[in-house]
Amino acid sequence: MSLDCKTIHQEIYPYSTEIRTFFSPGRVNLIGEHIDYNGGYVMPFAISNGNAGCISIRLDQKIAFYSSNFSDYGIISSDLEHLEYVKDNGWANYAIGIIYELKKRNYLIPNGFDISITGNLPTGAGLSSSASIEALVITMMNECFHLGISKRDLSLISQYVENNYIHVNCGIMDQFVILNGIKDHALLLNTSSLEYKLVPMLLTEYEIVICNSLVKRGLVGSKYNERRQECDEALVIFQKFLDVSELCQISPSQFEMCKSYLGSNTLVKRSRHAVYENYRTIECFTAFNNKDYFKVGRLLTASHESLKDDYEVSCYELDLLVELALQNGSIGSRMTGAGFGGCTVSLVNKKDIEGFKKAVKDGYYQATGLLVEILVASVVDGTKEEV
Repeated sequence: MSLDCKTIHQEIYPYSTEIRTFFSPGRVNLIGEHIDYNGGYVMPFAISNGNAGCISIRLDQKIAFYSSNFSDYGIISSDLEHLEYVKDNGWANYAIGIIYELKKRNYLIPNGFDISITGNLPTGAGLSSSASIEALVITMMNECFHLGISKRDLSLISQYVENNYIHVNCGIMDQFVILNGIKDHALLLNTSSLEYKLVPMLLTEYEIVICNSLVKRGLVGSKYNERRQECDEALVIFQKFLDVSELCQISPSQFEMCKSYLGSNTLVKRSRHAVYENYRTIECFTAFNNKDYFKVGRLLTASHESLKDDYEVSCYELDLLVELALQNGSIGSRMTGAGFGGCTVSLVNKKDIEGFKKAVKDGYYQATGLLVEILVASVVDGTKEEV
């Protein structure tokens, strides 16, 4: 993909010299969904599907962005003094927002630049295509202009852009794992402290299989922000009775003791998901260390049931893919990502992979008329320059 990116860059910007190439992965969250903004534990990993980007530095103040995935937009141009959000800039707002925020924080970007991007990460599939672009561009800026920002802070700045420039109230998980991912490992990430432990993902008998429902969802247009608001409302009520600063600090026993005070069945369901999903994630980490993959599978499926029934962020197609997976060799399956479409993640024995693929593709097509995309996950390093 990097070679394709360099060819595209030379075609789009034929005057370019000294082209540098970077790669930014997508991510899959194995378990711990919709709790990164509630201070919970999550278990994501970076995947080999992602975005390759080339950059060449200019002598003036102009900046230009091109993506072969959004070729209809053509080259989106501006300059370092005009970085305001413009709706018509579409995908490029994720990149421009990064530049805007770096300059606002007084990081020196003295020259303009040309950027081209190509990728094989489907947009709207729940694999964090937007966070991948943010991580790609902020890493380019950090390396090309010697800004000296730590990966931790790169993650926090990227999240801030998504929250305050794009106006999606996402948590820190996507940006953090895409920038800090380690080959062949997931991260057990404490989203409150940003401390993490490595989870080896070289599973001798099993593969992590991703199924793309082809149902796209946009986070801003979905109920994502609404769910976060509901969690915040529940937290305020719990804080009248418990000394906690985040929802995932509440234990299951504390939740059961205090849930009647919420006064709303919706708030009970939302907060129940957050509290119990956090504990499922911790249990999953222990199960991985014990190589108890059947327990991992049970936890994945329990996570999906909670996301479907309590958090209500699933949809017919995702539920169908989980059902088909469990009927055809998967020992655990769930939706992954924000929901309302996107992907599922399943644990499948290696010897059953081909039969699993055929059965799921056939069953899904018969029910929906859609040709599901199936990917066996390859776990890679986070965003970095390719040399």
